[in-house]
Amino acid sequence: MARSPVPSKPWRTKYVAEPSFEEGLDTLEKIVEQLEEGNLSLEETLKKFEEGIKLARLCEKKLKQAQKKVSMLTRDEEGAIKEAPFVEPEGPEQAGEKGAGTESLFDE
Repeated sequence: MARSPVPSKPWRTKYVAEPSFEEGLDTLEKIVEQLEEGNLSLEETLKKFEEGIKLARLCEKKLKQAQKKVSMLTRDEEGAIKEAPFVEPEGPEQAGEKGAGTESLFDE
């Protein structure tokens, strides 16, 4: 598991383990169920919503990382099947600009 810094005191950094994709998705599903039940106060609803957005972004990031590792099967000029690494098409997103390539529901 990757670790993310969470400052606890200005002079120290505390690390909290980042959940796996499966853990994040499971927690996100539970949050959605709680929100759909409608039994939370407004304050609790907002906290759960914010937590859900963070988890959705985390899951999306992990899916994109996995996508970069996927191999594609392609055919060469003679029609033979060969394995090639998955390469995302070049676009402004690779240059650091948002909004191109794969669209995210969670971009700010």
